[in-house]
Amino acid sequence: MVNFSILISSSEVSGPGGLFDFNATLPLVGIQFILLMVILNILLYNPLLTIIAERNEFILTNLAKASETLTKANEMTAQYEQELANVRKEAQLEITNSQKIHKEILEIELNISQKYIDTLLDKLIKDLTAKKEIALNSLESATASLCTEIENKLSI
Repeated sequence: MVNFSILISSSEVSGPGGLFDFNATLPLVGIQFILLMVILNILLYNPLLTIIAERNEFILTNLAKASETLTKANEMTAQYEQELANVRKEAQLEITNSQKIHKEILEIELNISQKYIDTLLDKLIKDLTAKKEIALNSLESATASLCTEIENKLSI
């Protein structure tokens, strides 16, 4: 670092203007800068900007398609939810109707079976009373014959 400052301070100016000589180099450097800027713009920046613009356009179109698809999906979801609600209501009505029908059928079958049981019980009661009557009659005749035999044995 010290050597560099010594070098600068010991340098001699060997022409007019010295360190800040503005001959033809400044316009040449300006032209060179502008030329390089135009070349870089043509070769590098324009293709890069077109690719970026195409990518932005691609992204925007895909976002628009996705938005349309999402809107359609939401519409279909709402439609299917409505249909599902209607089907559930119909199913509930069918369940209620079938429960009523089965209840009525059960009541009818219970009435029929109750009538059958009642007639069966009536028949059994009649049979039992008939058998009771027969048994009582035979018991009466047996007791009457026993009574007569006892009387005969007592009178002897």
